[in-house]
Amino acid sequence: MNQEKPIRVLVAGLGNMGRSHALAYHNNPGFEIVGLVNRSTPELAPELQAYTVHPDFMTALAELKPDLCSINTYSDSHADYAVAAFEAGCHVFVEKPLATTVADAERVVAAAEKAGRKLAIGYILRHHPSWMKLIEEARKLGPPYVFRMNLNQQSSGPTWATHKSLMRTTSPIVDCGVHYVDVMCQVTDARAVEVRGMGLRMSEEIADDMYNYGHLQVLFEDGSVGWYEAGWGPMISETAFFVKDVMSPKGAVSIVMDPNAKSDDIDTHTKTSVIRLHTAETGPDGKFIRPDQDMRMTGEPDHQALCDLEQAFMLRAIREDLNLDRHMADAVASLRICLAADESVRTGQPVRL
Repeated sequence: MNQEKPIRVLVAGLGNMGRSHALAYHNNPGFEIVGLVNRSTPELAPELQAYTVHPDFMTALAELKPDLCSINTYSDSHADYAVAAFEAGCHVFVEKPLATTVADAERVVAAAEKAGRKLAIGYILRHHPSWMKLIEEARKLGPPYVFRMNLNQQSSGPTWATHKSLMRTTSPIVDCGVHYVDVMCQVTDARAVEVRGMGLRMSEEIADDMYNYGHLQVLFEDGSVGWYEAGWGPMISETAFFVKDVMSPKGAVSIVMDPNAKSDDIDTHTKTSVIRLHTAETGPDGKFIRPDQDMRMTGEPDHQALCDLEQAFMLRAIREDLNLDRHMADAVASLRICLAADESVRTGQPVRL
């Protein structure tokens, strides 16, 4: 039985992810929620309704003196909130993306190092058994790799409203892209050297300088190449909306999606159904030596269970003093690639890293 005192946590931002993280803290005896922060009055699960909702993060931070700040607000506030939390002596969990500029992301990492506190970033796929398996199998194939990944969301009603709110600060290829570029970086240890991007504004409901469809291409030092595509909105096609595929000279490993899945169902974004391993080796007759192997991923964690796993990792990082240097460096690297793609979309020029 763990007799350590619970980690006192302040949860800022009670949108989709913030509510799920708050539930994870509520249900884990290693944490004690000391307060919630949201500018408006949010709809909360019954378990969370007893907690006080504060309108201002900085005031709540000063008054409540938490051990951990969980920052799940819009991306443009992540860096300032995280740095303030470190300066107050807190550990920090921050939803991806870590910041909206590379300089801000580096400022957060520097603040974590200066304070001697833990910084964990909300890369939910890093805690997902199937994605961990995909990365493991892909690494066995060996470089150079071709990465083909997308997550398009045909959104309407409340989901489209959320997407429009996100696009006030962040384009889809940055907001979602950091996850999948992070997967690419975990498969190949090579440095990204060039990024190209293209995008299109397909709705009058978003700002003139924002685009709701984007596509990035990234070239790595070991010769690996990858693309990621993200589109949001009522006009987005559901055909081939979910592609997660890694190829190498030795074969390919892919996530095979349930054909009936819907693109705006949040569990679809993480559930994998089947991982298919294809080996390129052929015999004297030129035919494949072995058939494709399907690994069924039964009993997968749903979205809430993944948030629970993420916060269990946060607790371990604090209690066991885990070294998070690579974790932080990877978060900055994937953000750098996605922001370079955004720059390429806007300038029409490739970006050398």
